[in-house]
Amino acid sequence: MCRVAKYCLWLLLALACHQSLLAQESGGPEGKPKKDKHEKKPEDAYVVPAGESPFIVRNIFISGNRKTRDNIILRELSFKSGDAYLLQDLVKKFELARQQVMNLALFHEVTVALKSFDGYNVDVQVIVRERWYLFPIPYLRPVDRNLNQWIVEQKASLDRVDYGMKLMYNNATGRNDKLRATVISGYSRQLLLNYDRPYIDKKMRIGLSLGMSLGKNREMNYNTIEDKQVFIKDKGYLRNFWRGYVELSYRKAIRTRHRLGLAYAKEELADTIVKLNPNYFPGGRKSISFPELYYFFNYTFLDYIPYPTKGYAAEVYFSKKGIDKSLNSWEMGIKGSGNWPMGKKAFFSLNSFATVKLPFNQPYYNRRLLGYSSTFMQGYEYYVVDGVAGGYLKASVTRRLLNFNLNFKGTKKIAPLRIPVNIYGRVYGNTGYIYDPQPGKNFLANRMLVSSGIGIDIVTFYDFVFKLDWSFNQLGQNGLFFHRRSIF
Repeated sequence: MCRVAKYCLWLLLALACHQSLLAQESGGPEGKPKKDKHEKKPEDAYVVPAGESPFIVRNIFISGNRKTRDNIILRELSFKSGDAYLLQDLVKKFELARQQVMNLALFHEVTVALKSFDGYNVDVQVIVRERWYLFPIPYLRPVDRNLNQWIVEQKASLDRVDYGMKLMYNNATGRNDKLRATVISGYSRQLLLNYDRPYIDKKMRIGLSLGMSLGKNREMNYNTIEDKQVFIKDKGYLRNFWRGYVELSYRKAIRTRHRLGLAYAKEELADTIVKLNPNYFPGGRKSISFPELYYFFNYTFLDYIPYPTKGYAAEVYFSKKGIDKSLNSWEMGIKGSGNWPMGKKAFFSLNSFATVKLPFNQPYYNRRLLGYSSTFMQGYEYYVVDGVAGGYLKASVTRRLLNFNLNFKGTKKIAPLRIPVNIYGRVYGNTGYIYDPQPGKNFLANRMLVSSGIGIDIVTFYDFVFKLDWSFNQLGQNGLFFHRRSIF
């Protein structure tokens, strides 16, 4: 009961922190009460003060979009032709419009500015510089959870590397749609296909995403002992899997998006895995197949999604896996992030996460929690913490140290290239708690976890963010760790 009480207290704390972030959505980054006029809601419509003469947005001109369709860009603007604003208020909207268009991840640069005046009529100019969208590239990636685990614990073994070919086709039809196709060999054999189109209707509100993946492994993680993944390797295939999904999204305004999806998955294990861990699947099963229904709500109000320095983001999700004894799981969780400027070059950030899986008696297959994918705490990169509930709170202060461009001269056939580089210094601290009713030989669950450290972030074009952290944990351990971007 004490453990359950501790878990409940932690979950309430994380929920409170998350709600604190959401409570400020109607304010500016400084926390001052301010109506969000950019959602285009009737009750938040812009009203010209009495006695003032507004300017009318007559035309919006877009240039530089050789492939991207105009309506994809216009969809992100918080103003349209025919709107009336005081000139100073319209100009303020230009920066918000620039941020929204940049966050499409379609352009290197975006400029929104006044083009011309004609009495009280104004024309607006949107200038974009498109990225390269088609990337048929070799695929080479360690399968371990992070680079440190692969280099230090797995001795940078090439046997633990997936290789193959990957096709990334962004903005495939000019509608900000994405096509992905990946063929993988090496450590595992996989085939992955998916297509995402943000809008399929004339009103540009409903989107569609669908995909499938299938593969098999000769080596797999079958258990966790002392908070370390335990693997087994065999000449034959130990695991076969398949998953397909279809998803609808709804985005009425600019900052919020709803996603509702239906998936179906099937997995089969070799007898060896069942003998080593009878609880891998429920009831000692060798295989399971189950449907999954899931829902995500996302709110994003950030200046630059890959590396935000101002604004808020939140995610709420629910998932139901299985309908019978082979797998029965309800999962719900929340994520939140807030970023507040501290002068021109520095900002303070808070990131929170909380989740729970019901019932608490879950098989090993469905108990992975901290240390997997983007859900981690700095300082615990060499560990995983399995459980059915918990969360964390992260705080950091970041300051920009350097800001410069790398310029490359062009030729008659190749345009000049300018690569922006921003380097930031960061100090951070984390606290978290994971509840596991059956911890076994694992010692990090059911206790408060803390860590801290300093880091360097490098941000450049194509949304590339590289993080280098020197972290310390409560076990007295420290080390240098590498990470990629994550807003949560």
